[in-house]
Amino acid sequence: MKGSKRIGKQGIALIIIFALCAAFNILAWVCRPFCDLYAARVFPLINGSFGRLAALLPFSLGEVMIGAAVFGLPLSLIAMILLLILKKDSRRRTGKIFGLTYLWIIAFIAVTETFNCFIMYHCSLFGQLYSIPSEEYRTEQLVELCGWLTERTNELSAQMERDGEGKFVLTADLDKTARESMQSLGEEFDRLGGWYTTPKAVGYSYFMSQQYLMGIYFPFSLEANYNDEMYPSNLPETVCHELAHTKGFMLEDEANFIAFLACVRSENAQYRYSGYLSALKYVLGQIRDNCDEQTVDKVYSALAPGVIVDINENAAYWQEVQESDEGVIDSKTVAEVSDKAMEASLKLNGVEDGKKSYGRMVDLLLNYYYSRGLGEDVGKGE
Repeated sequence: MKGSKRIGKQGIALIIIFALCAAFNILAWVCRPFCDLYAARVFPLINGSFGRLAALLPFSLGEVMIGAAVFGLPLSLIAMILLLILKKDSRRRTGKIFGLTYLWIIAFIAVTETFNCFIMYHCSLFGQLYSIPSEEYRTEQLVELCGWLTERTNELSAQMERDGEGKFVLTADLDKTARESMQSLGEEFDRLGGWYTTPKAVGYSYFMSQQYLMGIYFPFSLEANYNDEMYPSNLPETVCHELAHTKGFMLEDEANFIAFLACVRSENAQYRYSGYLSALKYVLGQIRDNCDEQTVDKVYSALAPGVIVDINENAAYWQEVQESDEGVIDSKTVAEVSDKAMEASLKLNGVEDGKKSYGRMVDLLLNYYYSRGLGEDVGKGE
């Protein structure tokens, strides 16, 4: 009888939790001012408390949680089936115990995803918060932006440390420099100021490479995680990108833009190079999609040899992973499943163009460039 009451109380608690998560998600979809207030006032308190606890660990807690789920769920199902078969007189109790355990796990996921992620997908856009226009720009202006980025990237490329094959070698740290670079943005963008968690490499980064993932923000643990096996020129920009998510900026284009600003304003030349190179690759992609062949050839011919090496080596790394049979699961299968899951997740949260939204960073960059004279004042670290 006591056990029955205890289960009953847990059931009521679970119903309340799921109802609250549903209510807050609905509120987020229909009330943007609520989302803005939550992101500015409430989420920093959650991040600054629970996030600090996770930051004390020298490993990625989020990765451990996912690993426990991947291996623990099948094992627990096997254990439940065996107990149901062997202990016939306590099947009902066994079923309730396992059922409630699974429901509490789902409740944890619902709470952390809702309050550490989903609500903030519906905030005002970064440009709206900080008065960045949302104009459409001509192809000529896109080419001009590309020229400016190319000039900066070429200059920095000559300063980079490289190995015998001309490949980029990262010597800068991915902790203190990244946090300081992000914190400095708080002077212009208030929501980016304050405490930052410690970026952490994922232990099994190869699995991230199979998914074409450079970094990931874990809402379960409020951690900024990165893939430390990919081509190193990606690392500074990626770490800043994931740190942007820990400040409540969930949209990928906004995190890309924030990471760009953090990197190019850094006092560290490798960070500046990573930021400019990342932005340049997005702009080059837009030029390939929107310009004639002659223009494409012209902008590519302006790239310095070191920049070309880094772009080609980065592409070669991802291609090598996809063609390798090193992983437990085939890379193409992992990439396909991950791509569909990412697309579904983004669209579920109101990002209608899914993964294509990453490229909208170019729109932000163009608007910032032409409205504030980006070429004159963005590179404060230079």
